[in-house]
Amino acid sequence: MDLLNVIGAHISLMQLESLRVEKEVRNSINRKVNCEAANISKTVYAASKQIEDILFLQKNYGLSNLPDHLRQMAEVRLEHPENSLQELGKYLNPPVGKSGVNHRLRKLSDMAEKIRGQREDNA
Repeated sequence: MDLLNVIGAHISLMQLESLRVEKEVRNSINRKVNCEAANISKTVYAASKQIEDILFLQKNYGLSNLPDHLRQMAEVRLEHPENSLQELGKYLNPPVGKSGVNHRLRKLSDMAEKIRGQREDNA
């Protein structure tokens, strides 16, 4: 770049600079797209695992046996499998924030794992 400037090749300097900026923008966009795709994959996996755990609890424990706040959370997740944690929280009564929804879903998954473990111990 400095050499082109010193020898007065300003047009070539501008073309080279334009290519550098274009490459930098393309790389930045690719990083963002890859990050977003990874986040979507993680979200889809987590939602499918939550639904799997809730269906297991429904079959092996009964959702009616859950405390009201967990039963309501399970029902909302089953009714809205594609929604984010924040969106799910809005369906609860009273509404709950993202961390509250995450906590309840984690409790449901822990319960499912505990029951699975008990079933394996009895087998």
